[in-house]
Amino acid sequence: MTHSANSSSRIARGGKAIYGAPLGILMLEARFPRIPGDMGNGTTWPFPVLYRVVSGASPEKVVLEGAAGLLPDFIDAAKDLVRLGAEAITTNCGFLSLFQKEIAAAVGVPVATSSLMQVPWVQATLPPGKRVGLVTVSGSTLTPAHLEGAGVPLDTPLVGTENGKEFFRVLIKAEKDDMDIAQAERDVVEAGKQLVAKNPDVGAIVLECTNMPPYAAALQAEVGLPVYDIYSMITWFHAGLRPRVFA
Repeated sequence: MTHSANSSSRIARGGKAIYGAPLGILMLEARFPRIPGDMGNGTTWPFPVLYRVVSGASPEKVVLEGAAGLLPDFIDAAKDLVRLGAEAITTNCGFLSLFQKEIAAAVGVPVATSSLMQVPWVQATLPPGKRVGLVTVSGSTLTPAHLEGAGVPLDTPLVGTENGKEFFRVLIKAEKDDMDIAQAERDVVEAGKQLVAKNPDVGAIVLECTNMPPYAAALQAEVGLPVYDIYSMITWFHAGLRPRVFA
């Protein structure tokens, strides 16, 4: 009995350390709870991912201090993920749009640093006279440079959560390790409601912060507009890395 040509010539291609997880995620160094829906919770994703924590990259440094001095650390970590087997790189902070061009130039694979990169796509879906609005963790420190790095128009309306009671305090100021999920949701929803009330021409919302997807459904239900976040963007990004095979 002889084996068929197909079965005897099957070759598994090598060259990586880890297989089956083509997306690499650069993580900030933090201790707050990452609940399902948060980018840093592995159960959020319907596919395997690779994580790498960037030592010293605290949310406070990245969000409030412009990630000053951290670019080499992010590039080194991204290269590590590519060596492990990542075929594309993303990050778990929308403020890292500052480093989009530099990381993409350094690693040689597709890079999507920020949820903000969706804004031009979402804008293209809206009727005339409507525009995208942003909900960000920190409106006071999301600068024109952050917007430019993601291709976002500089006049895009935005509201931050820094005046809320829980979300900003736990995620950015690290005032405590634990988080009141219901209050965090209220902070995000209130910011979105404020955005729409101030800007009636907003036709869709993009959430900058990668910790906000758990609250996207509540915000969408409250304002009745499409809400996009890092989950919507990265599931799209991954779909190109592993297109569905249709029977």
